Formats: sequence, C-alpha cells, structure tokens
Amino acid sequence: MNKFNLLLLFILNFLFFSCGSNNGNKKSDFSLQINENKSSFKLNESLQASIMNSKNKEIDSVSYFLGDNYINSSTNGSDFKLELGDALLGNHNLKAIVYSDETTDTLTKPVKILNTQAPVIYTYEIVNSYPHDITSYTQGLEFHDDILYESIGQYGKSKLRKLDLESGEVLQEIELDEQYFAEGLTVLDDKLYQLTWQEGEGFIYDLESFEKTGTFGYNQSKEGWGLCNNGEKIFKSDGTEKIWILDPETLAEQSYIQPATHKSVATKFNELEWVNGKIYANTYQFPSVAIINPENGAIEGLINFKDLKNNVTQHSKLDVLNGIAYNPKTDKLYVTGKNWDKIFEVKIMEK
Repeated sequence: MNKFNLLLLFILNFLFFSCGSNNGNKKSDFSLQINENKSSFKLNESLQASIMNSKNKEIDSVSYFLGDNYINSSTNGSDFKLELGDALLGNHNLKAIVYSDETTDTLTKPVKILNTQAPVIYTYEIVNSYPHDITSYTQGLEFHDDILYESIGQYGKSKLRKLDLESGEVLQEIELDEQYFAEGLTVLDDKLYQLTWQEGEGFIYDLESFEKTGTFGYNQSKEGWGLCNNGEKIFKSDGTEKIWILDPETLAEQSYIQPATHKSVATKFNELEWVNGKIYANTYQFPSVAIINPENGAIEGLINFKDLKNNVTQHSKLDVLNGIAYNPKTDKLYVTGKNWDKIFEVKIMEK
C-alpha cells in the first residue's frame, strides 16, 4: 500500500471515530438551575429550581426526582419548588427529565440536606460495672431475654458468645473460620444475625444452639459494620454515610438513611443499638454515641463518653469504645469497648 493510500485510510478512520465520539457526547440544549446556585439546604427550607432553555425549544414536560424518588411534573419547564420538611437527610441528586421533540434529556445537580437543629449534647454517669473478657475485641453487643450476646472480631480470633452479665461467664461460644472478621450482630424472631467485615457475607444462626442455618450477601454495600433491629426491620451500617434498611426475610438492602447534623453528613458509624425508637450508634475511633432518628437520619443527640476508657485496666492492646446494649425489660443501657475488662451500666443525662 502506497503512502497516499495509508494517509487517506488514516484520515477516514479519524473522521469516523471523531463523528462517533461527538454523537455519543452530544450536549443538552437544557440545563438545570437551582435558585441562588445553592447546593446545601436545611429541613425547614424550600428547594427551587428551573430549566434553562438556551435555544427556546418547545418543552412538552419535565419530571423531577430527588434521588430515585419521584416528586412531580411540570409543563414547559416552569419553575419547580419542593418543601423539604419531610425529606431524607444526606447527599442526593436533584434530577430533571426533560421531554421535548420526541427526545429526553436527563439533568442532575448534587444537593445536600441537613438537619435544622444542632444535636443535644449528653453526658453520662456510671451506675454499675461488670466483668468483661479483656481479650474480647467487641464488635457487636445485644440483650435478648436478659441474656447478653457478643460478637468478637479479628481474623483468627472471631467468635460468637452468649454471656451472663453479672459474672461475665461465657455461657456458650462458637469460633468463626480464620478467613472471617466478625462484626455486628442482632437478634430477631429467635434468629441471630452476624456480620463479617470485608468478606461480603453475613451469617444466620439458631438462637438456642448457635447452629448456622443460613448466610446472606451485602448486595450494594461493600462492608459489614453494625446491626440492630426495631422488631420489624434490620438496620446495617457499612462505614459509609449510609445506614441500610434490610428486608428481615431476604436481608436485601431495601433503602437507606444518611445520618446528618445541622452542619454535615456523618460517616463511620460502627456498633448499632435500637433504643426506644432511636438508633444509637458509636462513631468508630471516637468516644461518642449518636442518637439517630430512623425516619430521616437526623442526629438528634450526641452522648460524650470521654474518659470512660480511663475506668478500665490500661494495657497495650486496649482499644476504642465499641459495644452498646440496651435491655428493654429493665430500661438500662450498657457500653463497653474493644479489649476492655468492664461493661458499664450508664445513666444518660443532658449536659
């Protein structure tokens, strides 16, 4: 092949791929504009947006969504307004689908919705203390019928235990295979559910025998951190800003909330506990527990457990606060930590 033919072939190929690329990345004639170019809102505010139509094309209708939730539709790109009083907190995309001339354009803008009020700050008082295995790297803690259940982590050391609170005696125990790092647990309908960290798999046990009766996958979330339940649904944290809501039958992730204060969306919620209609969640590596509204994700309170760690035996493997257990029969709250030799019954009071 001569040089001229090679050059001609190169030019034709360049034009062909260039045209294909342009067709695949055609710019929309519309844009989504949020009033005042705001990207962060509070629950008591309204979100207003409109469609900018640079070429004055005829618009048939526009459908608006917040995340995957349909809001409403408008005609001719008229202004859109959403009152945020009942919105879920967190990071979302405002999406507008523009229908025009038998074509559709999907436009998005990121928005953040925060709580209106700062969390109430609480402190604690130690009511009582009980013995706890100093080698237990506590990942999950929960009462059921006055019996305490504990999930213990780390590779090669992960366990599931049934404990007597008063004496610290281990009533029943099984060890997990070495490839699993155990995480949170919860008990629902006489079944015990236990997470693993990065293995993408959770275990289901018979509550009495600790016999493994099934497993479940994580689907959309990549890791397992904490579990709790409200008697109907199971809540799961994964280290991100999301707390997932699981179907109790299939353990599939149906939806999620994003815990947020009046200033930011929070992450790294570890051990979870259901306490009188709220989710109590400790933040990994911080001596605090957030009180979360499960309906919208609002962080309504923060319990400061600073200095609680000073009340346990100090040693080289002593680690962070992790482990919240509420006994609904006695209305008592208990906390511990990784490699702590005590479990504390605590009274919570506003600071």
